[in-house]
Amino acid sequence: MSVVAVEQQLWKRSLGAVALEGGQTQFRLWAPKVDAVQLHLVEPEDRLIDMLPEDDGYFQVIVDGIQPGTNYFYHIDGKDCPDPASLCQPDDVHGVSRVIPPEFPWEDEGWTGIPLHEYVFYELHVGTFTQEGTFDAIIPFLDTLKSLGVTAIELMPIGQFPGKRNWGYDGVYPYAPQASYGDSDGLRRLVNACHLKGLAVVLDVVYNHFGPEGNYTEAYADYFTDVYKSAWGKAINFDQEYSDEVRRFFIENALHWLTEFHIDSLRLDATHTIMDFSAYTFLEELAEYVHRVASQLQRKAYLFAENAKNDVWVTRTLKEGGLGMDAQWNDDFHHALRTLLTGDQTGYYQDYGGLAQLTKAYREGFYFSGQYSHHLKRRFGTNSIDTPAERFVIFATNHDQIGNRAFGERLGEYLTFAELKLAAAVTLLSPYLPLIFMGEEYAESAPFLYFIDFKAKDLVEGVREGRKKEFEAFLYGDELPDPEDEESFTRSKLNYKLAQEGEHRVLWRFYQRLTELRKTIPALAHLSKEHMEVTFDEQASVMVVRRWHEANTALCLYNFNTEPVEIALPEGQWRLQLDSEAAEWKERGKGVDGAESNGVPQDKPVTLAAKSVLLLENMR
Repeated sequence: MSVVAVEQQLWKRSLGAVALEGGQTQFRLWAPKVDAVQLHLVEPEDRLIDMLPEDDGYFQVIVDGIQPGTNYFYHIDGKDCPDPASLCQPDDVHGVSRVIPPEFPWEDEGWTGIPLHEYVFYELHVGTFTQEGTFDAIIPFLDTLKSLGVTAIELMPIGQFPGKRNWGYDGVYPYAPQASYGDSDGLRRLVNACHLKGLAVVLDVVYNHFGPEGNYTEAYADYFTDVYKSAWGKAINFDQEYSDEVRRFFIENALHWLTEFHIDSLRLDATHTIMDFSAYTFLEELAEYVHRVASQLQRKAYLFAENAKNDVWVTRTLKEGGLGMDAQWNDDFHHALRTLLTGDQTGYYQDYGGLAQLTKAYREGFYFSGQYSHHLKRRFGTNSIDTPAERFVIFATNHDQIGNRAFGERLGEYLTFAELKLAAAVTLLSPYLPLIFMGEEYAESAPFLYFIDFKAKDLVEGVREGRKKEFEAFLYGDELPDPEDEESFTRSKLNYKLAQEGEHRVLWRFYQRLTELRKTIPALAHLSKEHMEVTFDEQASVMVVRRWHEANTALCLYNFNTEPVEIALPEGQWRLQLDSEAAEWKERGKGVDGAESNGVPQDKPVTLAAKSVLLLENMR
């Protein structure tokens, strides 16, 4: 297989409906399990056209006069089936596939992306970020997100899923933007608007499984293997017979988003569940092609992996023998921070809870680097001390850590206002790539619940029973929200007007100040673990982070104690840049004891208020 056939020629998609020169459209399908395939054009004229067999189990036909909006099926064994590489499913997962306009009036010709170290992610779910729940409805918020300090919008999966309500991880058409979010041009308009404002767009893609309803791939080919099992049943076939063409399907999907939709980077869901024991794995091949095509496009494009193995080889380069991912999500940081602030040590949180765990994650990246895990009952992880800081994405919360709770509770349900500010500072002033989950920046009060819109009743009941079983030890008589009930979806929609009210507004401005400091103080803008010293006092519950770059030094003092703590400053002339207890960050508060506008007294310790943060910068 060669996804990129000619190095000098810009890559173009070959699967599904592809517009050619001269008003022709090519339809190509991989279907080695069948002997014959017909293209069934549904509108405007109903007709069947024989498709010609090609090598490796492909069928293709070139048709004149196909207009955008033309609906079609593939007809096999007397049945109509949608195109697995469909670009649009206007009538949901069991309906027709539709040809979309190949052209779009892009205005981002000068856009080349942003450097990796500048990424500040804002993760959002298209359906619940706005009341309308569409791509277009996000655009009016871009100026607000830009002023917040966000540099990249990360969209949760948008591949067509069953119904109108879903997190997106049950998608079955990875090439087709979800119809209820708007048409393909709606997504393009969003990406175009982001680029015009200097914002990158990251798309969460799911290459480890298909959803349980509406997947027609098995009618055509062996996309799955019985050799391995995954959490979703049979594993996708990445290393057995016919796996070359399965890889092609997903690699073309990634390149499709980069080229036809100008997506900047991809977040790869649960890469640890991809079963692939080949010498040259799918993920390595994906990384090679994505970076090669990005180079052809003269743009920066990155792959961000979710991987639960604490495996440093995920982000090692291909030349180093790694998987070639540019960065990976770091759950250890979240778990250490959350348990320290909430005291929750249930489930996988049981291995965390002390300042030592957070300090190690802050210094190195991973907390688990090969030691024994009581939760897993085995040793776990690899040592990440030599992994560059920009190869980790960290967060105080994300969609999983809210939505996978029984009632979708956000951190604001557990933390005080002071603790919310502390969590934000620990994350945004770190040397890692920070991620903000939608609404976190102003303490959104709406939950983020788990919701679905499956049509198969037995599947709905299975989801309900599975959720009840998962949380039966935590319900205490409370009724679990029904994931199929539309109310679970509507309750999860943001009320962004809160960001203009009271403490919500103060918290939003606090986040804004943190991102500003992250970018403008040289020691913070320079993402380096080698230029950082982290110390802690478990008894006093204080962590001190000193970061430096050339002549500039930043000193971050974090107090997790419920009482004020005195701390002596290192020698030097220090200017106060942030005090989370200053009057501007709360309705009342006096800030640092004895602080002056132009500096901090050197002849006595400073007093850190309970659950607070101080940021000082040297005055050299």
